[in-house]
Amino acid sequence: MSNQGRDIVSVIKEQIEHFGTSVTMVDVGTVVEVADGVARIYGLRGAKYNELLEFPNGIMGLALNLEEDTVGAVILGEYSNIKEGDEVRCTGRVAEVPVGAELIGRVITPLGIPIDGKGPIKTTKARPVERVAPNVVIRQPVTKPVHTGIKVVDAIVPIGRGQRELIIGDRSIGKSAIAIDTIISQKGKDLICIYVAIGQKSAKVAQIVETLAKYGAMEHTIIVAANASDPAAVQYLAPYAGCAIGEEFMEQGKDALVVYDDLTKHAWAYRQMSLILRRPPGREAYPGDVFYLHSRLLERAARLAPEYGGGSLTALPIIEVQAGDLSAYIPTNVISITDGQIYLEADLFNSGIRPPLNVGLSVSRVGGKAQTKAMRQVAGKLRIDMAQYSELAAFAQFGTADLDKATQLQLARGQRIQEILKQPQYVPMSLAQEVTILYAVTNGYLDDIPVEKIVRAEQDFHRFMETSHPEILKTIESDNDIKEKTEEALKEAIKQFKQSASF
Repeated sequence: MSNQGRDIVSVIKEQIEHFGTSVTMVDVGTVVEVADGVARIYGLRGAKYNELLEFPNGIMGLALNLEEDTVGAVILGEYSNIKEGDEVRCTGRVAEVPVGAELIGRVITPLGIPIDGKGPIKTTKARPVERVAPNVVIRQPVTKPVHTGIKVVDAIVPIGRGQRELIIGDRSIGKSAIAIDTIISQKGKDLICIYVAIGQKSAKVAQIVETLAKYGAMEHTIIVAANASDPAAVQYLAPYAGCAIGEEFMEQGKDALVVYDDLTKHAWAYRQMSLILRRPPGREAYPGDVFYLHSRLLERAARLAPEYGGGSLTALPIIEVQAGDLSAYIPTNVISITDGQIYLEADLFNSGIRPPLNVGLSVSRVGGKAQTKAMRQVAGKLRIDMAQYSELAAFAQFGTADLDKATQLQLARGQRIQEILKQPQYVPMSLAQEVTILYAVTNGYLDDIPVEKIVRAEQDFHRFMETSHPEILKTIESDNDIKEKTEEALKEAIKQFKQSASF
């Protein structure tokens, strides 16, 4: 054998000795049935609940039903190209969403794909959309307020950081408006907002994005959009994705607010998926675990103890009711999970009261603990005054001539408070503005102004305070308290305003 032949033999022997293959095991299954966005797959013995499955052409699915021989999966995308006999692979990854400060100002799908035309999002971190809620030990009480800029909310049903406050009412009476005003009110502050649109028209979502951009609120806002045209599975994932994005900020010690608009459509999407997956239907055809659907989402809102970062995640879920029926299945479920509700009533809306908040049925279970001291001082008797006025107004509609003077005064005061609590959309107020006008009306300084001129009087009062007494407003904002000296200055300012104004 020549030297060259020996060299070739030795090279081959060396390669045989060092030959090694990396064996990778992939769990593979076969589609046996596909319809209405749901695939039934034979095999996949190692599939986990909520695991992402890979179909041909890069289409992803989500494993939801783990049965003895088959796996039921919902398809996250266009399912018309998937057919019987297609190969499906486990990915080993659960559904996750990109997180981080890079998302601020962007509009994304629940899977983290940007849909605002501003190019890719350069995030390096992702989180699973589902996670166990923080336990009792690592939480701390809710004491710090979320300032909404809406007088009636901040005064009567205050929202605290880490709270879950439900916004509930009939369709088209301003539920989303309260959430959007709250987001606009955070401009220049330290609260990062996430707005989750579930099952809404693309045009409405585009309008909300435009509104937030117009008022400079997109600088602190992330929008997660699962539109009405998206598959039910994507709508189902949306609130969990929004929550995971908020949790990332919470764990960095920051404060975040997440709005779920709305969980009624979320429950509809889950019911649709469950019925197609052939899960047994229960009340109103919802599956048996529909309570757990929302409880595992809303329980993730928390305020962490200082040793765990001290961040917070506040949840504002929205629920739509039919004809004011609070006793329906989904409304009662969510009311029992949350820490109070803002109930918007159609009758009040139709009578021109905006926002149409029903003082009797709206409640915050955190209450005054989540208010600044200044707001507590002026709003203490506001709820009682408004509740008494509601009763008297119903009684007095038969005629006020026979009522005694004290009752007539109470009615007059109630009418003026009701006018002051009206507020147009996209005009959130600062804490000092709210406190000063509420102080004026609850202490009787506006009793002699005709009811029809109250709205103009309020506008003139705010203008007067900003131009003539800005130091009072600054003191209230910095102290979060109406000290004796500040109160005297405020009384004097109100007297000056009344002397200079003509009504």
